[in-house]
Amino acid sequence: MKEFLKVLRRFALPYKGYMIGAIIANLLSAVLNVFSFMSIMPMLNMLFGMDTSAYEFMPWDGPEGIKDIAINNLYYYTTLLIGRFGRETALLLIGLFLVVTTFLKTTCYFLSSAVMVPLRTGIVRDIRIMVFDKVLHLPLAFVNDERKGDIIARMSGDVTEVENSVTSSLDMLIKNPILIVFYFATLIFVSWQLTLFTLLVIPVLGWIMGAIGRKLKAQSLFAQSKWSETMSQLDEMLGGLRIIKAFIAEDKILARFRRVSNEFRDATNRVAIRQASAHPVSEFLGTCIIVLVLWFGGTLIFSDHSPIDAPTFIFYMVILYSVINPLKELSKASYAIPKGLASMERIDKILNAENPIKEPSQPHSLTTSQPHDCIEFRDVHFQYSNNPQEVIHGVDLTVPKGKTIALVGQSGSGKSTLVDLLPRYHDVTGGEILIDGVNVKDFRLHDLRSLIGNVNQEAILFNDTFFNNIAFGVPDATMEQVVEAAKIANAHDFILQSENGYDTYVGDRGCRLSGGQRQRISIARAILKNPPILILDEATSALDTESERLVQEALERLMKSRTTIAIAHRLSTIKNADEICVLHEGRIVEHGTHEELLSINGYYKHLNDMQQL
Repeated sequence: MKEFLKVLRRFALPYKGYMIGAIIANLLSAVLNVFSFMSIMPMLNMLFGMDTSAYEFMPWDGPEGIKDIAINNLYYYTTLLIGRFGRETALLLIGLFLVVTTFLKTTCYFLSSAVMVPLRTGIVRDIRIMVFDKVLHLPLAFVNDERKGDIIARMSGDVTEVENSVTSSLDMLIKNPILIVFYFATLIFVSWQLTLFTLLVIPVLGWIMGAIGRKLKAQSLFAQSKWSETMSQLDEMLGGLRIIKAFIAEDKILARFRRVSNEFRDATNRVAIRQASAHPVSEFLGTCIIVLVLWFGGTLIFSDHSPIDAPTFIFYMVILYSVINPLKELSKASYAIPKGLASMERIDKILNAENPIKEPSQPHSLTTSQPHDCIEFRDVHFQYSNNPQEVIHGVDLTVPKGKTIALVGQSGSGKSTLVDLLPRYHDVTGGEILIDGVNVKDFRLHDLRSLIGNVNQEAILFNDTFFNNIAFGVPDATMEQVVEAAKIANAHDFILQSENGYDTYVGDRGCRLSGGQRQRISIARAILKNPPILILDEATSALDTESERLVQEALERLMKSRTTIAIAHRLSTIKNADEICVLHEGRIVEHGTHEELLSINGYYKHLNDMQQL
């Protein structure tokens, strides 16, 4: 329960107005329910001749006690009603009275549930947005370490489970305690002896239900982990469908998915069976309580000095039966909440994940209009949190303003990791990176990344129009600016040839375009952003010769008057760089111009000779 209350404090406080409305509606519903039954009993006694006594009105502030005064005055008003209208008409009026009170009671009951709907949907929306926002701002290392399918499962299945379990139970936890308190107050008012006996018996119900549901959270946690694994298998299948078909591995992948699906089904079965036992067990135990109270109340009535009469005992049993249903609802909540808390625990692994990329408390001012003299990597070291070995070992590098520095080397030498440190996708573990002599950690992330444009080997596009993909980083871009950027990137012609021009959708990750077209859209996006610093990460390595030529022309236009760091496998694309740095196992082992490096007859000469074969 502590965990449940902690969840409510985190997410339900913005919706406290709805909770107050639900409490008021439930209070009215409980009062109307008790009053309708309490007022009918004396009326029916007199109507059918079970009570022929004469009653006089008692002042409400009399010395007899509120219970005796209330019963006497109900009988008094009943006698007036029968005397004035007769038994038949009085019975009809009593029926109409019951209809009106039931209508009011059910209306309040409906309102109590209706006002909880915005609360439930609001909490779920807030959790989903919080998870999305958290993943969006966590460093790339977090996303790389986690399976995408698992993250998707937590945002879909786990959040839905929180809605179905925790927030749905919130309605029961507000309504049922109010009903139970009112009903038990009525039971004590009618007969404290019977109520004392009832209170001695009812805790047995709670103990047995708790014993059945203790393992539900652990089982739910296991089931949700299997759901995450199922989503991960689906994500891998969709991402690797081309390779699966190429290697005729459909049966192998299907067998993996079938195994995980069976494990998820078995785990879900265990949870569902245990949860399904809640209603029949509570129904059986509730009947046992009714029978025990019926036996004990019967012995009291049969005694010579019974504290209650038979009609009052019937009323008592009606109210007692009414209190059993809220108790059963609470037992359902005790089963549902652990399932939701298990999902909330998985969601919290994302929400509570620490973000090592910190914003400075007193950021250094920085704008794209300022002059930027140079970028300096000073004794930079870096290692991933899950790898004890360093990836970058003491790199020193200066990139003068307006110059192009190329990074080359074998795969795994640390080229991409080194440039990822500049926009702080990761933070250095040793040394520092400076722009104009100021550590990049002293800039706001927004200001720092606004200086930098990226063109990567894999052109990442969104399932949107050409216009929106090009204008992605410039929300106020005009059509004229987008067209100009597309022309510079050699993309304007094929965009116009598409179905709806700049309003044509490019498909999921640009699947409707060729590799060269995707890359030119990516370059147009960087051109429109107009950054003073440009990072080219193997921008032409995956293209054919014709596409490479068009993309290279666009890149050369983009690189003019910009500070550029270019990563390349094809040395022909960076021959004209102002300086070429050769990385090997995280260290710069050679640097110079193309001709200077060839004359050294070292790593670069070896790479160049390999590409000449």
